[in-house]
Amino acid sequence: MPNVIWTDLDQRAADTARLLAADAVENAGGGHPGTPMSLAPVATLLYQHIMRHDPADQDWLGRDRFILSNGHAGLTQYTQLFLGGFGVEFDDFKHLRQWGSPLAGHPEYRHLAHVEMTTGPLGQGLATAVGFAYAQRYERGLFDPEAEEGASPFDHYTYVIAGDGDLQEGITSEASSLAGHQQLGRLIVIYDANQISIEDDTNIAFTEDVAERYEAYGWQVLEVNWLGEDGKVTEDIDDLAEAIETAQGELARPTLIILKNHIAFPAPHAQNTGAAHGSALGSDEIRAIKELLDFDPEATFQVEDEVLAHTRQLGERMREVRAAWEADFAAWAEREPERKELLDRLEAGELPEGIEDALPDFAGTAKVSTRKASGKTINALAPLLPELWGGSADLAGSNNTTIDGAKSFAPVEHSTSTWTAEPYGRVLHFGIREHAMAAILNGIVLHGKTRAFGGTFLMFSDYMRPAVRLAALMNIPAIYVWTHDSIALGGDGPTHQPVESLTALRAIPNLTIIRPSDGAETAQAWLATLQQHEGPIGLVLSRQDLPVLERGEGDASGDTLAAASNLAKGGYILAEARSGAPEVILIATGSEVSLALDARAVLEDEGTPTRVVAMPSQEWFLAQPEEYRSAVLPASVTARVSVEAGLALTWAPFLGTRGRSVSVETFGASADGGEMLRRYGITTEAVIEAAHDSLAAN
Repeated sequence: MPNVIWTDLDQRAADTARLLAADAVENAGGGHPGTPMSLAPVATLLYQHIMRHDPADQDWLGRDRFILSNGHAGLTQYTQLFLGGFGVEFDDFKHLRQWGSPLAGHPEYRHLAHVEMTTGPLGQGLATAVGFAYAQRYERGLFDPEAEEGASPFDHYTYVIAGDGDLQEGITSEASSLAGHQQLGRLIVIYDANQISIEDDTNIAFTEDVAERYEAYGWQVLEVNWLGEDGKVTEDIDDLAEAIETAQGELARPTLIILKNHIAFPAPHAQNTGAAHGSALGSDEIRAIKELLDFDPEATFQVEDEVLAHTRQLGERMREVRAAWEADFAAWAEREPERKELLDRLEAGELPEGIEDALPDFAGTAKVSTRKASGKTINALAPLLPELWGGSADLAGSNNTTIDGAKSFAPVEHSTSTWTAEPYGRVLHFGIREHAMAAILNGIVLHGKTRAFGGTFLMFSDYMRPAVRLAALMNIPAIYVWTHDSIALGGDGPTHQPVESLTALRAIPNLTIIRPSDGAETAQAWLATLQQHEGPIGLVLSRQDLPVLERGEGDASGDTLAAASNLAKGGYILAEARSGAPEVILIATGSEVSLALDARAVLEDEGTPTRVVAMPSQEWFLAQPEEYRSAVLPASVTARVSVEAGLALTWAPFLGTRGRSVSVETFGASADGGEMLRRYGITTEAVIEAAHDSLAAN
């Protein structure tokens, strides 16, 4: 068998991993022992013989990426991270799933070294892995496009282990379709087809022909059958290794290796049962397994010195592999000094000097929708930021997410009369696959330092939510462009008009929502977004044109409005009360800021000193020091009004008991956008009335 010599010590290591998994779950009183047991030789083969990685450096640029999509089987990875010397310690297995333990219930990004992403929700791992493969190809095009295939230090593979649950989730259908369309040959998925889930035999709900499905997507499909005609398992490592080698050689298609196996092998009674999926096996069953594998049946957490010495040699072997890669990388750096300079900037998380000067200021423009302002900003920044790439879920013209003049990221043969495709292009087309789009963006961000964005209507953020939540959980800087942000989008009606969307998204920890009020704020929103390197950001943009505000260069004073650069504070005094001592504060965001300004003019003429606070991002405002927040919203001013064409729920903390909200508390309707705003009370008159009510309550 080429390149892999599977020794008795390798087999003993795999069996050690099986029993560590069984003992750890038994000790914890719960968990998922079956899949880590049956996948132990697969993971040992990958970690010890196939993948290029460095146990001492989780950030090595040249590493292969590994994603355990069926994250409930986390012990599959944990055991290898221990045996290979990646930082997991022996005693960690005795604290599985406990407070503070590195071995959480599912592998979690930034919680444990060498875990590339959090893979609790099924399907997310495989879908995100497609994003890893996107990023690998784009980064190669960015840094080393002329090199022959396999000759670049930016050539590596993404390996995935997935299970039946992953294949059943709809997101993997979306993402796998895109992976085949994109011909992502460096994506290799091993599908653990054991046909067992929590409800036991998957035939009760899952009988499709997975092989034909993936062939239809454009994948290479290989089968490795470890089940004999009698149903007994024979773990043919040579067969699996040869399948992986075949997959590595097929660079025009991603590969799905269907591994037919039994869960919990070689447990004499628990294998091939639903009980083995998510329950401890019991002490009697574990003793029986140890006897079968020639381990001490009365001992727990057994790791023989000879086995550990063998598996820990991985570090030495990888030092040689890395040294060869470093030589190639040094030769590339000498050959490509400008591209090396770009890589260094991205690795440092820096933007080019003077990037602010490239921002459009929209001077002389009376009105512009923030979606169009966003598009202009993207195109102003794109020439300076080759790392910026993105697109839309089939709504590019509406989302304004296209980089003008850039080619599309796709194989050349997928060019159309509208789009010119090129494998290293920077315009992304996700089709009508919002969920996969969000997961792929996650993978791109996790893989490297490029900045990718994806757009759709705000209403369809609902389709993206599981992957958005995962980005927030991992605290990674994915960028979402959500347009058509209110009932003002008009005649498409209530199915397309977001009412509760902003509130629902603001409820996700670590997710920042930015709803700019005009063109200048939109430009500043993009700059502030690109300066952030933690946490996903949603840019929430209008369909309708909004007034471009005439602003000063600093803070608000008299009738001079504050500079748009204050957006980075989340909330700021846009217009100050003429007397300098406000009696009422109007807090607005997005398209409703202009209504607050109009209301201020009326209230001031009535003799009521009125401050307008623009709050494009509640999250960023709440992150400011208390002294700043108190200056913007002083406790002494309890007459307050929030203005937003959505639910009022998230504004309550800023209003107190005497404040009022101008909001939308029910679903929309089909009508012209202007009429919708009037019918639903999103008007200057409504803001003035709410201010009167709040003042009267004080």
